[in-house]
Amino acid sequence: MIEIKTPSELESMRKASRVVAQVLLKLESYVKAGMTTADVDKFAEAQIRARGAKPAFLGYRGYPATVCVSINEEIVHGIPSPKRLIKEGDIVSLDLGAVVEGFYGDAAITVAIGKVSADARRLMDVTRESLERAISVVKAGARLGDVSWAVQQYAEGRGMGVVKEFTGHGIGRHMHEDPSIPNYGRPGSGPLLKAGMTLAIEPMLCLGDAGVIVKDDGWTAVSADGSLAAHYEHTVAVTEDGCEVLSRA
Repeated sequence: MIEIKTPSELESMRKASRVVAQVLLKLESYVKAGMTTADVDKFAEAQIRARGAKPAFLGYRGYPATVCVSINEEIVHGIPSPKRLIKEGDIVSLDLGAVVEGFYGDAAITVAIGKVSADARRLMDVTRESLERAISVVKAGARLGDVSWAVQQYAEGRGMGVVKEFTGHGIGRHMHEDPSIPNYGRPGSGPLLKAGMTLAIEPMLCLGDAGVIVKDDGWTAVSADGSLAAHYEHTVAVTEDGCEVLSRA
């Protein structure tokens, strides 16, 4: 069952998502070549707590950090480490969540470190735009498959691989709620969207075929062919005539 949020619950989600948006904006300018992914995590945790929020990922299902930091071929769930150095030319995906008043916000961006390849820039642009295409079809009366198809149609039409092993999700009092939101699907299929539903939509695309391998740490998912990956995400609330992007900076 997909939960409908009350106005007061939506307000708590706005607060949590606003924290996520603010911290990601800070991270976008903070992350530089020469720092470690552990440095990024420490900064992110401090920024979340300074805003009176709680890190959503820390300890979630055993995850040991505040932010997922995934570099180049890493698709999602990269674990920060004092041994992992960020380098010039890397693309770094940052996935972050926060909890305020018992409700969650969740978003992700991919950051270019210095000068990156044309292919990397194109991947980032297509992934970001596929998220915007998905958001543009969210409204009461649409079907969830319309959202999934918007990502797939745009991404595959530009030669990108759509990761199928990981999906977006409902969000609210819990990090992961119904429904699962694949980044592929059929228009006109799936659950009917209703005002008050809250969704975390998160395209994950690869330059290659988008097969996935999970590394021995049990978390870090990488592209099977070693191709670059990018990840963008927003938390949105369905409205009668569209949606409110709660995690927009």
